Amino acid sequence: MTKERKFQIAGLLETPQALFHKEQLLQQVTGKTILVTGAAGSIGSEIVKQLLQYIPEKILLVDVAEMPLHKLCLKLEGIQKVTELIPYLVDIKDENLMQPIFATHQPEIVYHAAANKHVPLLEGFPYQAIQNNVLGTKIVADLAIAFHVKTFLFISTDKAVNPSSIMGASKRIAEQYIQAVNEISSDSNFIITRFGNVFGSSGSVGPIFSRQIKVGGPVTITHPEMERYFMTLTQACELVLESGAMGKGGEIFMFDMGEPIRIEDLARQMIIAAGLIPEKDVKIEWIGLRPGEKLQEDLTTEYDILVETTHSKIKWVQSKRNYQNTKKIKEINYFLLHLSSRQEVEIVKEMKRLVPEFKSRNSAHATLD
Repeated sequence: MTKERKFQIAGLLETPQALFHKEQLLQQVTGKTILVTGAAGSIGSEIVKQLLQYIPEKILLVDVAEMPLHKLCLKLEGIQKVTELIPYLVDIKDENLMQPIFATHQPEIVYHAAANKHVPLLEGFPYQAIQNNVLGTKIVADLAIAFHVKTFLFISTDKAVNPSSIMGASKRIAEQYIQAVNEISSDSNFIITRFGNVFGSSGSVGPIFSRQIKVGGPVTITHPEMERYFMTLTQACELVLESGAMGKGGEIFMFDMGEPIRIEDLARQMIIAAGLIPEKDVKIEWIGLRPGEKLQEDLTTEYDILVETTHSKIKWVQSKRNYQNTKKIKEINYFLLHLSSRQEVEIVKEMKRLVPEFKSRNSAHATLD
């Protein structure tokens, strides 16, 4: 039996770790009350772990998943005893439960990581995608304004750029809402971060390939030309915290993720790293593009340019488009208000109206373009 070998994903992806300005974060985080949504997820839990280095007074751990939240609390109890950790088993879409959290603790910083993110699955559930990714974001953002949160960091995705999926389009609508409320908020600074796939996160290709290799294959890949940008979990969350410290409000920050990686190349390298030979010990099987997927992700739309910042790994997405913020808020609120009465086709049509660059790769929705 072949012994499984471990490898360093940072070296495999050839992506250097971030240069980190810790003084800014110390000033922003130390002694503060912080709320993290999606706290039990891959990104949320890593954000919490990194925040503990800067000794906030308390961290409010908000998640709807019971066992992952319980496991996170057990894990964090063994790391430190200084920061107070307060778990909340709460759905961000339930304003009646979210409001008392803000009222009781008055958080100064919010990291909003909660989201539905599985691209093919959400193609069949646009209502649920909008409910969680847009309505949930709206509720948390509105509460941040009402309770004078100083910094609100929204974690988005490169799939929101020229979206081809329900997931990407829902995140773009949430971005629009965040940008609009930033313009009308006098106390709160809203910042958006975008980055690609986090290797090793829940549901990502890394763990899937690892499981397939472990049982002898086949490793399933959608298309020979499929490419994705990848980051390590540690690096992505470092840059999230850095963006929150350096942002002034209204920015969309895109992380420098290096060159895109061909999924086939990644699979072959992982097979070799396991001490096996591609196609001999572990077969590769082509299964075709899934609904909502595109071959390559974009970093900008035709209206955007990437501008350098003071951090070498963080770019500012500067847009030539000017939205009427009050109108955009009204449009999104109207969409959400009437969401439950709409059929799937009507929901997707409205998403395409709100995000004109949304070109569906799902045959069931493509005729609505």
